Amino acid sequence: MKHTTRTSPIMALLLAVVMLGSAAFTGCSGQQGQQQAAEGTAETAAPKTADLVYVNWAEGVAYTHLAKVALEDKMGYEVKITAADVGPAYTAVAQGNKDAFMETWLPVLHKDYLDKFKDDIVDLGHVYEGTQSGLVVPAYVTIDNISELNDVREKFDGKITGIDAGAGIMQTTENVIESYGLDYELVTSSGPAMTAALKNAVANEEWIVVTGWKPHWMFGRWDLKFLQQDADKELWKTGNIHIMGRKDLETAKPELAHFLKNMSLDDAELADLMLQVEESDKDVEEVAREWMNANPDVVDSWIPSAE
Repeated sequence: MKHTTRTSPIMALLLAVVMLGSAAFTGCSGQQGQQQAAEGTAETAAPKTADLVYVNWAEGVAYTHLAKVALEDKMGYEVKITAADVGPAYTAVAQGNKDAFMETWLPVLHKDYLDKFKDDIVDLGHVYEGTQSGLVVPAYVTIDNISELNDVREKFDGKITGIDAGAGIMQTTENVIESYGLDYELVTSSGPAMTAALKNAVANEEWIVVTGWKPHWMFGRWDLKFLQQDADKELWKTGNIHIMGRKDLETAKPELAHFLKNMSLDDAELADLMLQVEESDKDVEEVAREWMNANPDVVDSWIPSAE
């Protein structure tokens, strides 16, 4: 005869309660664990940011906006760009308030700033090669050398139209005025104001001398020439445009530093971008985005993952 073990109703009830409690505890723990994991992921996935400063010069405006849309659209960054004069721009990067200054002209124009801030900034390489700076006149002006300016002072009204006061080209022009003994006033204005004055002068075939530089869209718009320098008074030299980062950028934001190191535009690329920005009625950022989408090979080569 078989012996059957019976479970009393009270015992069955106790077992059921224990099993339900265990299941509830397990479910609660699982949900809590998932929530904690999600919160941990949210904390670690901090937004990638870039805070860049540039000068309101045509080339810097164009390629800084291009950098902004590339970082945002292709790399998921939150990007802030700020226009400033040269001195405050260097100071902001040196103090760590900005990630990078987008337009350092070397070896001459920004030498004093580099000497002053070299211990607090890092050179991220050049974004453009082959710069040229100097005094620029329309091609119809009949002089070719800076040393001839005093002979035709009245035709220029004794004025050299400059840009913003803190710009390196303004400091060098002051040195040129002294070196050549020029009886001229260097008029402070801005990049856009200088080109507006040049536009009006060319339209009326008037004589004008301005502080000018390449790269700049004005050389594609009008027939211009640099006044030559005497061999023994050569204060302007060819060079490159560099990007300067805050001292700890390569460790704090290595991906951003890598991107800025890779940024490079040749003369044709930058001239095309600048001219499109200048001739369009659209927002600069929109024009930069259109240029980026039309030139994917150029911009993609700057992205670390695309190397």
